[in-house]
Amino acid sequence: MPSFDTVLETDLVKVKNAVENTSKEIGTRFDFKGTAASIELKDKDITLIGDGDFQIDQIHDILRNKLTKAGVDVRFLDIGKIEKIGGDKVKQVTKVRDGIETEQAKKIQQLIKGNKMKVQASIQEGKVRVTGAKRDDLQAAMALIRAEIKDLPLSFDNFRD
Repeated sequence: MPSFDTVLETDLVKVKNAVENTSKEIGTRFDFKGTAASIELKDKDITLIGDGDFQIDQIHDILRNKLTKAGVDVRFLDIGKIEKIGGDKVKQVTKVRDGIETEQAKKIQQLIKGNKMKVQASIQEGKVRVTGAKRDDLQAAMALIRAEIKDLPLSFDNFRD
C-alpha cells in the first residue's frame, strides 16, 4: 500500500554552525564590546544572554541571518520568553523543533480526515504516516498539508509505492 511520512526534521549540524558563527560575530562587533552578550547551544536549546531586551533582539537577528544563510528555516525555532537572571542581565531560551508534537500531529490527522480524502493518517513518534490506495491521493494529501499547515516547515520522506 503506498505511503509517505510527514516529518519535522532540522539539520542540527547547520544549526550548531550558525550558533558558532553568531558567537564569533558577537565577539567582533563593536556594539557588543564590554557587554554580557553571548549565545550557546546545548542539545536542542539555544540560550541567548544579554544586558537587555534590545540586545537579545539584536542577537536573535544575527542568529536568524546565519540560519537563513545556512539554509535552515527559521520556523524551526520555538522562541521562549525573556527572563531576568540577576542584576541587569536577561536571558532567552529558544528551542529547536525536531519531530512533530502530538497536538500538531493531531491537527494534521484531523485535516486529512476533515477533507474526506481516500487516505488514512496515523501518528507515529514524531511523524505522521499517510497511507492510501492510489499515488494521486497521496500527492493530493501532500498538497493539502503544504497549503494548510504554514507555521511548521514540514517535509515528506519515505514515499513508497
